[in-house]
Amino acid sequence: MDEDAYEPTEQMDEPGLSEEELNETIEQLCRSKAEEFRMIGYEHVTGKEIWDCVSDKYAKMGTPRIHQIVNDILSLKATSFMNWMTMSIYRQDARFE
Repeated sequence: MDEDAYEPTEQMDEPGLSEEELNETIEQLCRSKAEEFRMIGYEHVTGKEIWDCVSDKYAKMGTPRIHQIVNDILSLKATSFMNWMTMSIYRQDARFE
Protein backbone atom coordinates (compact mmCIF):
# COMPACT_ATOMS: atom_id res chain seq x y z
CA MET A 1 0.00 0.00 0.00
CA ASP A 2 1.25 3.46 -0.92
CA GLU A 3 2.14 5.55 2.15
CA ASP A 4 -0.29 8.22 0.92
CA ALA A 5 -3.10 5.70 0.44
CA TYR A 6 -5.98 5.30 2.80
CA GLU A 7 -8.91 3.00 3.24
CA PRO A 8 -12.30 4.39 4.22
CA THR A 9 -13.99 2.60 7.09
CA GLU A 10 -17.28 1.98 5.29
CA GLN A 11 -18.76 2.18 1.83
CA MET A 12 -20.17 5.62 1.23
CA ASP A 13 -23.52 5.68 -0.53
CA GLU A 14 -23.32 8.48 -3.09
CA PRO A 15 -25.34 8.53 -6.31
CA GLY A 16 -23.41 8.59 -9.58
CA LEU A 17 -20.02 7.54 -8.22
CA SER A 18 -18.69 4.06 -7.72
CA GLU A 19 -16.93 3.16 -4.48
CA GLU A 20 -13.63 3.11 -6.40
CA GLU A 21 -14.23 6.63 -7.77
CA LEU A 22 -15.08 7.91 -4.30
CA ASN A 23 -11.94 6.33 -2.86
CA GLU A 24 -9.78 7.84 -5.61
CA THR A 25 -11.33 11.28 -5.11
CA ILE A 26 -10.83 11.23 -1.34
CA GLU A 27 -7.31 9.86 -1.70
CA GLN A 28 -6.42 12.70 -4.08
CA LEU A 29 -7.87 15.27 -1.68
CA CYS A 30 -5.80 13.83 1.18
CA ARG A 31 -2.66 13.93 -0.95
CA SER A 32 -3.43 17.52 -1.92
CA LYS A 33 -3.88 18.54 1.73
CA ALA A 34 -0.63 16.77 2.66
CA GLU A 35 1.13 18.67 -0.12
CA GLU A 36 -0.34 21.93 1.19
CA PHE A 37 1.04 21.15 4.66
CA ARG A 38 4.44 20.31 3.19
CA MET A 39 4.45 23.70 1.40
CA ILE A 40 4.04 25.48 4.74
CA GLY A 41 6.83 23.53 6.41
CA TYR A 42 5.33 20.26 7.66
CA GLU A 43 7.65 18.19 5.48
CA HIS A 44 6.76 14.62 6.45
CA VAL A 45 2.95 14.67 6.27
CA THR A 46 1.35 11.96 4.13
CA GLY A 47 -2.08 11.61 2.62
CA LYS A 48 -2.67 8.56 4.81
CA GLU A 49 -1.99 10.62 7.95
CA ILE A 50 -4.44 13.25 6.73
CA TRP A 51 -7.07 10.55 6.19
CA ASP A 52 -6.35 8.98 9.59
CA CYS A 53 -6.78 12.36 11.25
CA VAL A 54 -9.99 13.26 9.43
CA SER A 55 -11.54 9.80 9.73
CA ASP A 56 -10.69 9.39 13.42
CA LYS A 57 -13.97 11.00 14.43
CA TYR A 58 -15.90 8.83 11.96
CA ALA A 59 -15.19 5.77 14.11
CA LYS A 60 -17.55 7.19 16.74
CA MET A 61 -20.24 8.81 14.60
CA GLY A 62 -20.10 6.75 11.41
CA THR A 63 -18.99 7.73 7.94
CA PRO A 64 -20.74 10.91 6.75
CA ARG A 65 -21.79 11.88 3.25
CA ILE A 66 -19.09 12.74 0.72
CA HIS A 67 -19.62 16.50 0.93
CA GLN A 68 -18.88 16.41 4.67
CA ILE A 69 -15.75 14.31 4.14
CA VAL A 70 -14.53 16.73 1.46
CA ASN A 71 -15.19 19.66 3.77
CA ASP A 72 -13.40 17.95 6.66
CA ILE A 73 -10.32 17.35 4.50
CA LEU A 74 -10.19 20.77 2.86
CA SER A 75 -10.85 22.69 6.08
CA LEU A 76 -8.32 20.76 8.17
CA LYS A 77 -5.94 23.21 9.84
CA ALA A 78 -2.28 22.44 10.49
CA THR A 79 -2.73 23.09 14.21
CA SER A 80 -5.62 20.61 14.43
CA PHE A 81 -3.60 18.06 12.52
CA MET A 82 -0.56 18.51 14.77
CA ASN A 83 -2.74 18.22 17.90
CA TRP A 84 -4.15 14.96 16.51
CA MET A 85 -0.62 13.69 15.73
CA THR A 86 0.53 14.51 19.27
CA MET A 87 -2.45 12.77 20.84
CA SER A 88 -1.92 9.75 18.57
CA ILE A 89 1.65 9.45 19.80
CA TYR A 90 0.51 9.65 23.43
CA ARG A 91 -2.16 6.99 22.82
CA GLN A 92 0.40 4.76 21.12
CA ASP A 93 2.89 5.18 23.98
CA ALA A 94 0.20 4.34 26.53
CA ARG A 95 -0.51 1.03 24.78
CA PHE A 96 3.11 -0.08 25.16
CA GLU A 97 3.46 0.66 28.88
